[in-house]
Amino acid sequence: MRGKFFLVVSFSFFILMLLNLGCSTQKGQSADLILVNGDIYTVNPEHPQAKALVIIDNKIQAVLDSNEEALKWKGSKTQVIDLQGAFVTPGIIDAHVHFNRAGALINDANLMMVADETSLRQEIKRVVNLLDEGEWITEGLWGAYEQWALGDEGQKEKQNKKSIWRPHRSMIDDLTPNNPCFLCRYDRKMWLANTAALQAAGLENSQLEGLELDKEGRPTGIVWRPSPAFDKIWQARKPKSHKRLLDENRAALKALREAGIVEIHDIAVPDQTQRFIELQERGELTCRVWLRPDLSRGAELKEKGFTMGLHPKTKKKDLWLRYGALKGYVDGIMGTHGALFFKPYNDQPNNCGHWRRHTSDDPEHKQGNMEKMYRLIKIGLEAGFVPNVHAIGTRGVAELLTLFERLKAEGVDLKGFRVIHAQVVRQEDFSRFKKLGIIAEVNPYHLSDDMRWMEERIGHERCRGAYAFRSLIDNGAILCFGSDWPGTTVAYYHMHPKYLIYSAVTRKTIKGTPPEGWFPEQRISVAEALQAYTINAAYACFEDDIRGSLEEGKLADITVFNKNLLKIPADDILKTDVLMTIVDGKIVFQAEELK
Repeated sequence: MRGKFFLVVSFSFFILMLLNLGCSTQKGQSADLILVNGDIYTVNPEHPQAKALVIIDNKIQAVLDSNEEALKWKGSKTQVIDLQGAFVTPGIIDAHVHFNRAGALINDANLMMVADETSLRQEIKRVVNLLDEGEWITEGLWGAYEQWALGDEGQKEKQNKKSIWRPHRSMIDDLTPNNPCFLCRYDRKMWLANTAALQAAGLENSQLEGLELDKEGRPTGIVWRPSPAFDKIWQARKPKSHKRLLDENRAALKALREAGIVEIHDIAVPDQTQRFIELQERGELTCRVWLRPDLSRGAELKEKGFTMGLHPKTKKKDLWLRYGALKGYVDGIMGTHGALFFKPYNDQPNNCGHWRRHTSDDPEHKQGNMEKMYRLIKIGLEAGFVPNVHAIGTRGVAELLTLFERLKAEGVDLKGFRVIHAQVVRQEDFSRFKKLGIIAEVNPYHLSDDMRWMEERIGHERCRGAYAFRSLIDNGAILCFGSDWPGTTVAYYHMHPKYLIYSAVTRKTIKGTPPEGWFPEQRISVAEALQAYTINAAYACFEDDIRGSLEEGKLADITVFNKNLLKIPADDILKTDVLMTIVDGKIVFQAEELK
């Protein structure tokens, strides 16, 4: 041990000596930032490992195997950071985020794990401390994990189903005298209004239809939707202030940079796009944003002069904030039995899922033949936008691939086309991804969360094609990873990369079950996961030539982890932390260990 300690101290002393040397700079040009003593994984097959990076302005000037060579770029104003052996990768790109909702689950009420009075009070107290008097507390989604605990693998004997917990306004009234609360259950059919909210709507002593009443005929706070009572409270709500929405955005950006994420592909909505513009103008945007507007907006964007890659305000090329693909939908989601299958759900024998609005002119979307989506995609292509389309069930995926085949037969270049989720795929459809050159934008953490009810819903055999990342890769599909953060009404999806990598590599819940992994033959390697998170995600937005790997001349987007993900046991991936995030050559997050 003494010998090993001496070696560590000696090496650190050697690095410190080098840092303090007045080195002559290469070609008379000094670096802005030098990272030395790193365990660097470049995702460049021609030079996969390195020790040091030299950054000038916003680009990587050199990727080196020698700390000494890197320090030759040191000038009087160069910042030099000793990484102390930390693991370095290209910047993590999250290819699927709903940013507009993310901050609300940080700064507003997140009740997804709540199913008792103690945890309800704890969360509401936290939120009250963040808000000004008079601000409404909304969101909620209580009970989302009540029937299946977070991390449950879905075994029948462990589900322990029970009646859904029901809160009462008296549980939170003392905490919220000046903050009306209107909180929803995960299915959005039952809501909880505190006394301040009932007063705001003039319902404190009312017996209006939709209010649950106690034995004395007074409202308990439970409100049913739809109902006249729900409508009155909904209309009485005070909208969130612009400042509050910006603060939610700031909270989400902070969470992203602390998770090592340098770019998000956001499911864009117009109001949030304007806030992105404002944050960028304020110098507060700390990750790149590739905006994906709704597929139906193709004609509108074309008329306004926008196309892929242009800034939503200036209409100039911009690598920080720009329009990307158009987001379409074939079907619903597994959590609500909405994903579209050829055969019914096992637990709902009369339900095969449902079509979404982009596939049918039918207002209730009961029928769909993809003609509407075909027309919308063609309009988007004319404006210069490729389609990225949500498809989850076996029929949803198959129908979308058939549509893409039709477009290819017409001579359309399918580069950048994505099947978003590709969640359950028939065996005969895997090979179609390679034939079309289609990107499968997958969400690995979904499997760790969804396995709690997947087999109950579609049975063991159909689950063989669920989250089948190995089959997709082996059949030539290009994978890119997205978190789907913050999730759905029935599931919270983590966006920290350790959760997605762990899920793809182990196929276990966050509790480590089942021990061998769920359909373990579909596991992929850490290297494949990192590729999906970096160079593949850059390729998916046509920018792999300028970022996505650590190479000379590429943009300096970098993530630094405290553990080498390629070397540690797979079960230890969840113990990994991010130490530093660099975007465009600037440090946007730095943990204390590296300060």
